[in-house]
Amino acid sequence: MIGPWTAVDASQTQSIASNDDVVRARQLVRTLAQKCKLSLVDQTKFITAASELARNTLVYGGGGSLQAGLVRDEFGRLGVAAVFEDQGPGIPDIELAMTDGWTSGGGLGLGLSGSRRLVDVFELDTEAGRGTTITVVKWSR
Repeated sequence: MIGPWTAVDASQTQSIASNDDVVRARQLVRTLAQKCKLSLVDQTKFITAASELARNTLVYGGGGSLQAGLVRDEFGRLGVAAVFEDQGPGIPDIELAMTDGWTSGGGLGLGLSGSRRLVDVFELDTEAGRGTTITVVKWSR
């Protein structure tokens, strides 16, 4: 079960421990976005967000996992949900981390804030020293 939504089929899990796993995570969400019949624009948005989050899971979380699948909400809308989880150091200052342009590394600083804008649901659960879980959903239109 991914989030409070009803699973349409069994979710799939992808370990994220290497750059190759980031590519596999992107391929998994692409396949699910196509199966969900998202528009090409919405597929691109969701795949981009998922790719950023998979990379963050690897780089900042020290690796983790992706659980993804098709879900339905209480209104019957079909969507793609993806949950990225790591046991890394967590995010000590969420507000700062969600600020456009801020980066804790050498990136552009658009990973979290940019991902949030590309999806319909963005839930962040983190605590310094406990790791991070980010759930994203894109609904079909």
